Amino acid sequence: MITRRFFVAGTGAALLLPAMPALALNANGASQLVNSLVGDINTVIASGKGENAMFRDFERIFARYSDTSYIAAYAMGVDGRRASNGQKRAFSKAFQGYISRKYGKRFREFIGGRLEVNDVRQVKNWYEVRTTAFLRGESPFNVTFHVSDRSGQPLFFNMFIEGINLLLTERTEVGALLDRNSGDIDAMIAALSQAG
Repeated sequence: MITRRFFVAGTGAALLLPAMPALALNANGASQLVNSLVGDINTVIASGKGENAMFRDFERIFARYSDTSYIAAYAMGVDGRRASNGQKRAFSKAFQGYISRKYGKRFREFIGGRLEVNDVRQVKNWYEVRTTAFLRGESPFNVTFHVSDRSGQPLFFNMFIEGINLLLTERTEVGALLDRNSGDIDAMIAALSQAG
């Protein structure tokens, strides 16, 4: 059964991130993006596919809905300054697969849950989409998505669950993996490719 602890530590990071057709971003578009992401995830969950096929689908969803370049760069943090362009590309690809495996394994537990959009407000040049999560056996709780079109199309770039910043959480995870590999970026990327 999905729990608040699982949602904060698990599915949230995978939900960090989505995209829409190339239209000018507005409150309605930001709201539609959240609903589209949740709908795509639920379609995969209900598909009855095997786990590996589901992971591939989740990776495609991540690629479609997220500002992968921004999220990967943020997750790498200051160490990205010393990474080559090739390492950055390799990290972005490894990170995308890692997210899909890490959280895809647990998406089946999301069956029966739902997110309802409460309101959308503009914050500077991006939108905050506030939702309520209803999960089986849990009291409803708040989930907030941050949506921007700085990449040229609307994409999710972060998510908060009751104040917990999941983008920062992934930066911490990647930093710890880099530390375990003595600061070696190539070794960290190789380890990330197998993680999750």
